[in-house]
Amino acid sequence: MNLPIEVTEQQKIRPFRLINPNTLYNPKPFAYSHVAEVKHFLRVLHISGQGGENKQGQLSLDFAEQVHQAFLNIQHVLKEVEVSLHDIAVLRILIVDHTPKKHHFLITKMQELWNQHDFPACTLIPVPCLAIPGMQVEIEATAYCF
Repeated sequence: MNLPIEVTEQQKIRPFRLINPNTLYNPKPFAYSHVAEVKHFLRVLHISGQGGENKQGQLSLDFAEQVHQAFLNIQHVLKEVEVSLHDIAVLRILIVDHTPKKHHFLITKMQELWNQHDFPACTLIPVPCLAIPGMQVEIEATAYCF
């Protein structure tokens, strides 16, 4: 008779693993990982760049509110396909008129959202403008899941 084996969260097979080689600087304080290695997955989700527009298409003029709304929009998309932020392996973040203050806010927001989880691999791209006038941030994501 086979008894069920209790599997801890860390023992479960994950679609990808996030790696930070000891030969590179520690990126965790900056809310990203150096490498996302993808091995075991059934689904790949490419999430279009999400901006700070709410459901009604309204866009706040405040950078912090746009970042909050963009991540909220990504969470709505992920919920629709029954996955979470922790299934995201890669982020691409575009910021208009990038400043250290905006970068620090973004890092703080990601630390809040990912909490005790590893951060996805991430590229931040300063840009002069985005698709909609007044749009200050756009976040694109790729998630891997079962």
